[in-house]
Amino acid sequence: MRARLDEIVVDCHDPARLVRFWAALLGGEPVDRAASWSYVDPPGTPRLAFQAVPEHKATKNRLHLDLAVPAIGPAADEAVALGATRSGDVVTDAQGSFQVMHDPEGNEFCFVE
Repeated sequence: MRARLDEIVVDCHDPARLVRFWAALLGGEPVDRAASWSYVDPPGTPRLAFQAVPEHKATKNRLHLDLAVPAIGPAADEAVALGATRSGDVVTDAQGSFQVMHDPEGNEFCFVE
């Protein structure tokens, strides 16, 4: 049997707020299924869902999303305007470049080119 990735679920405090950030970044319409559960279906990717949990984020994510973009600078600027923050500078190595970012609740993700 092979499983198929259906959706990625992010624990958070405010699903309605976070789904709107990610919908603006990736495309798709935010859906609030309940006060504790929201999701977006970005074009060409699995569903990204957000569920409310009482715990605060305390450490680095064990999983993060890498988002391919044509240019890191403009993508990071747009994300910051939507409520994200940069973490450090753009890193370039033999594999390419990336910028670590945090969404409005502190979840890490990267822009890569």
